[in-house]
Amino acid sequence: MLPIAKLDTLKARFGEVEEMLCQPNVLSDTARLTRLNRERSELQRVVQVYDRYREVEAQLADDREALSDPELRELVEAEIPELEDQLSGLEAELQVLLLPSDPNDARDTVLEIRAGTGGEEAALFAADLFRMYTRYADKIGWKVEVLSTSDAAAGGFKEIVAMVSGDRVYSQLRFEGGVHRVQRVPATESQGRIHTSTATVAVLPEADEVDVHIDDGDLEFQATGAGGPGGQHVNTTNSAVIIKHVPSGIMVRCQDERSQHKNRARAMQILRAKLLEREVAAAAASEAAERRGMVGSGERSEKIRTYNYPQNRVTDHRLGLTLHKLDQVVDGDLDELLTALRNDFQATLLERQPD
Repeated sequence: MLPIAKLDTLKARFGEVEEMLCQPNVLSDTARLTRLNRERSELQRVVQVYDRYREVEAQLADDREALSDPELRELVEAEIPELEDQLSGLEAELQVLLLPSDPNDARDTVLEIRAGTGGEEAALFAADLFRMYTRYADKIGWKVEVLSTSDAAAGGFKEIVAMVSGDRVYSQLRFEGGVHRVQRVPATESQGRIHTSTATVAVLPEADEVDVHIDDGDLEFQATGAGGPGGQHVNTTNSAVIIKHVPSGIMVRCQDERSQHKNRARAMQILRAKLLEREVAAAAASEAAERRGMVGSGERSEKIRTYNYPQNRVTDHRLGLTLHKLDQVVDGDLDELLTALRNDFQATLLERQPD
């Protein structure tokens, strides 16, 4: 049974939020405007499905009443099963939408990919993973903005950090965090031997200044010259920025922009995301290990997914799901994997709900 009273309350709240978003005192308050826009986004889908549920429910009641009319009986008898199926599907969708949601689901996301075990091949794999996520983002209309890179000498990335923005980015990518393993023959391997390498992925919800308070006194700033391979584009000025958050020990470096001011702003953006993730992980540590070990050590034994090139196979070890279309997956076809992970997570939450 659906909690109709709760759904009515959520619909009423949605109306209140929409009204408040039109008020001048809200429009002039950036922090409040941000919170209300986020709340509206979270409520909108529930209200839309609930409105449709009510429409189908009313139509079904009318059809059942019309069964007593000889002229309408044959028509409604054919229509009732279809409406019952629609109502059942909408009820199931509402049950999922009413599950406890992560307040970060609607946020944009800082995506951090680092080469793990495997030397040059790990750096190339990190670049392949970034390309995979970029192509997926392009396909569904997300924007990807590189915040920081650390290039490897032979190609690929030692580390790349990007901001992914769009519709419910964190909700879609949250399960990609962990150690990814690749099995393939490197281009430099003359005897055709398969090598195993890893890269780690961290998925961090973007943090607003209102979400994470950072005292200036807790920060250490250092301006340096940009590192990386040589060439005409090497930054010879001290525009690269390193920021250390002393209480947590978190250190962030940004060097991609030629302006020290821009690099500092990007570094702060990454730092806020890391601190928010740290707070969320600490709060959840007592009840679940969902985020635990997201990055791990990058050792070969730690993995959430394996990409096997000789067999054109990708296996997600959390689900026991194997797809023989690795070529499509690395080209950005992630829908099947992401949907399966999301459905598994929702099924687990539904099992935990009290009767």
